[in-house]
Amino acid sequence: MNNPRLPSLFLPHGGGPCFFMDWDPPHFWNHLGDWLRALPGLLPAPPRALLVISAHWETPVPTVTSGTQPALIYDYGGFPPHTYQLKWPAPGDPALAQRVQDLLAAADIASAANPQRGFDHGVFVPLLLAYPQAQIPTVQLSLRADLDAAAHLAIGRALAPLRDEGVLILGSGFSYHNLRAMGGGVPDVAGSSRRFDDWLTAAVETRDVAEREHLLAAWTGAPDARACHPRPEHLIPLMVAAGAGGDDPGTRCYHHFLGEVTHSGFRFG
Repeated sequence: MNNPRLPSLFLPHGGGPCFFMDWDPPHFWNHLGDWLRALPGLLPAPPRALLVISAHWETPVPTVTSGTQPALIYDYGGFPPHTYQLKWPAPGDPALAQRVQDLLAAADIASAANPQRGFDHGVFVPLLLAYPQAQIPTVQLSLRADLDAAAHLAIGRALAPLRDEGVLILGSGFSYHNLRAMGGGVPDVAGSSRRFDDWLTAAVETRDVAEREHLLAAWTGAPDARACHPRPEHLIPLMVAAGAGGDDPGTRCYHHFLGEVTHSGFRFG
């Protein structure tokens, strides 16, 4: 039996270990946490493996984790001690890592493998909610350090065949990422995040795929783009997910607010 085609997704992964802490107000992260827990039910079939592109790993060329049992990297600071004891012991998948490299090579995209690299919090924090049993083999793919949007769309296009092979491609980042603004002291955070989110949603939902990719590649020209992403590492995983979407339509599958900040998640296929 053929695997049903899985979508590619861009998901907001929260802030550090946010879902595993007490907050004031206590419900601050609940909406996003509930959506992540429900994510498996949104798919046409359970994935056989996960390929996660996290905002928190940058290398000169796209690099895959190729170890059999990646450790966790607690790449956040100043949080309660128990958040450094979180466990998500999903197995790696060296065969999938090689398949990723082969697909990239076929598209003339240089890549590398790292058998020692573990999973950073852009992987294990959201997946602790979505797949708490940690049984699905998982590979992480780095961002290319230049954070070029068009290059990451091309990476996604090269990886699109994985969607027909039972692999769920997840871009893990945040559609708004200006920590200084979220901390206060920057005017019109609500307006700037809303304007950029409206533009981003319209770009993702553009029916013509060539035009969709043109818009996303030129995201810096969007309203309030740099106010929402002074540095774009949390947006660039969306480009990989969009490229992997191929000719399938893009839709906004999650939308909510963190205080004044509008943020969204997207699905292709």
